[in-house]
Amino acid sequence: MEETDAAAVSRALAGDKDGFRVLVERHSRNVFRLAFRMTGNEQDAEDIVQVAFLRAWRNLENFGSQASFGTWLHRIAANYSLDVIRQRKRREDKREVSYRDEDDILNTIPGSDPGPDRLVHSQRVRKAVHAAMAELTPQERTAFVLRHFEGLSIDEIGANLGTGVNATKHSIFRAVQKLRRALEPVAGVAR
Repeated sequence: MEETDAAAVSRALAGDKDGFRVLVERHSRNVFRLAFRMTGNEQDAEDIVQVAFLRAWRNLENFGSQASFGTWLHRIAANYSLDVIRQRKRREDKREVSYRDEDDILNTIPGSDPGPDRLVHSQRVRKAVHAAMAELTPQERTAFVLRHFEGLSIDEIGANLGTGVNATKHSIFRAVQKLRRALEPVAGVAR
C-alpha cells in the first residue's frame, strides 16, 4: 500500500529524510509541469522545482493540515514562479529587445512539410500566446494555468492564491477574456 502524503510529512518531521524523498518523488513532476507552464522555460522550471522543495523542507514544520501537501507545495511553486517571471520582466525591461522582420523569419524556415506559410503562422501564434500570457497579471496567469493546464478546482486554486471563490473565478474569467482578445487577430478566436 502506498504511503499517504500526511504519513510522509510526519516521517519527515520526525527526521526521516526518506519521508521527504517520497514527497519529492511523488510531486516533482507536477511541480515541474506547473512551473514550466507558468514560465515557458525549462531551466527556470527545473530551478523552481528545486527551490520549491527546498522551501517546503525548510518550512515543513509550518505545514498545516488545512490543505493537502500537494496544494501547499503548488502554492510555494506558483509563488516562486511569479517571482521568476517578475525578475525576468525587470531584466527584459532594462534591455532593448530586437525582433527580426518577417523576411528574416521566412528565410530560416526549412523547405519540408508543413509548408512555410503554416510554420510562419504557427510561430506567430506561439509568439502571440507567449506575449498574451505575459500581459496577464500574476494572479490571472496563475489562476489560468492552475485551472486550464493543471486542472485544479476553483477551491484548490483559491487555496493556492489565498483568494475566495468569487475572486478566483473572476481572475480566471479576466484571464480568458484577455487571452481571447489578444489571440483573436492571430488565431481567429470568436468572442
